[in-house]
Amino acid sequence: MLVKQVRSILDGETDPIVAMANTSAAIFYSLPDLNWAGFYRVVGGDLVLGPFQGKVACTRIKRGRGVCGTALDAGRSQLVPDVHAFPGHIACDSASRSEVVVPVRNKNGEIFAVLDIDSPVLGRFNEDDLALFEAIAKEFEVLS
Repeated sequence: MLVKQVRSILDGETDPIVAMANTSAAIFYSLPDLNWAGFYRVVGGDLVLGPFQGKVACTRIKRGRGVCGTALDAGRSQLVPDVHAFPGHIACDSASRSEVVVPVRNKNGEIFAVLDIDSPVLGRFNEDDLALFEAIAKEFEVLS
C-alpha cells in the first residue's frame, strides 16, 4: 500500500525535493517504530541533507562514511540491525539503533540520493522492509 501511495505522490511531480518531502512523511507516518525517515542528496560527490521527518539530522556526510556514505560508495542498500556494531557509524540521533539506507537512482542508473530510515528498536528492519524501501526508491526513476 505504501508503494502505491508513493507512486501517487510522484505522479506528475517533476520536483525531486517535493517528492522527497512527501515520501518522507508517508513513510514516517505509515510505519511503526521509526525515529527518522528521509533523504540525503548527492551534491559534489558527498551527501547533503534533504527532506526528512524526525529529529535534527547530520547535514553533510562524506562518501564512504557511516551507513549512508557506505550505501553511496558501494552503490547498494545497507540493512543494519545494530548501528553501534557498524564500523564508522555516525550517530546523528543517539536513540537510533537500527537503520536501512537505499540508493535512489535516476533512469540512467546514477545515484542522486539515498533514502535513510532509522529506528530506536534494535533489529527493527528485515529483508521485507528492505524490499519495500527499495521498491519506493525505484519509483523515483520517473523524476529524472
